[in-house]
Amino acid sequence: MGGTLYVVATPIGNMGDMTSRGREVLASVDMIAAEDTRTSGVLLDKLGIDGQKLVAYHKFNEEAGATGLVRILEEGRSVALITDAGTPCVSDPGSVLVREAINAGVTVTAVPGASAVAAAISVSGFNTVAFSFFGFLPRRDSEIADVMERIKGEYARVAVFYESPRRIKDSLKVIKKVLPEAELCLCNDLTKKFERIYRGSPASVLSQLDDNPDYAKGEYALVLSLPPCAREEKESAPQSPELAILAAVLEGSTVRDAAASLIRAGAFPKNEIKRAAIALKERFEIE
Repeated sequence: MGGTLYVVATPIGNMGDMTSRGREVLASVDMIAAEDTRTSGVLLDKLGIDGQKLVAYHKFNEEAGATGLVRILEEGRSVALITDAGTPCVSDPGSVLVREAINAGVTVTAVPGASAVAAAISVSGFNTVAFSFFGFLPRRDSEIADVMERIKGEYARVAVFYESPRRIKDSLKVIKKVLPEAELCLCNDLTKKFERIYRGSPASVLSQLDDNPDYAKGEYALVLSLPPCAREEKESAPQSPELAILAAVLEGSTVRDAAASLIRAGAFPKNEIKRAAIALKERFEIE
């Protein structure tokens, strides 16, 4: 019988968020696979746990480290997987080990707890029936812009990102340019002593950061919400001059008046609108 891999969430700042079950698991397993053994050593000291064997398991040894840890699990021993803060495998190392453990038939159990994603979502005030999580934003402005453009086409109107204090202003400037209509909930240093939450449009949040001389301290979790009208208008807008003219005719307009209105609005190229109007008149014998 194989052992068990426990995926254990640890506090993202406030030690009071460590669950009693999580502490019990860390105290009882045969080995703890930690993203940084020094950081995890401090955590174990605060939890009053002594004598546990810690092994380094991070993004630089995920593949190689997983092989050895799975072998230990197959021998019947138990392993707890933890990262520096929060829930492993959520923009943190761990997914390779979990996958290999599953493939080897090892039992994998979640020991839930703190998560910056869940914490940020919970205080956003946005409708989060559905949301997208993108992890850390790209470094290049052009790549950030591409991500923002992608969000416009997502089913979920809410998206969550992580960002570093060094990059947060630059990223917000791109968001301001691409999605000026978005509403933001920007969470800094969640659960810690100097936790702060900024709310408003990209321009407003940028201004709030400018007013805070300590904005560059602590990590950020950003929740972005597109207003309903932005997506509804995109989905309801006719995709061709034919559909636009037909929609106007169904509302009581004539083909001629509908075409003239589209031309004035510059909704489509003039020649395409004229061709569409002629084709509709001939096809449906309507004026």
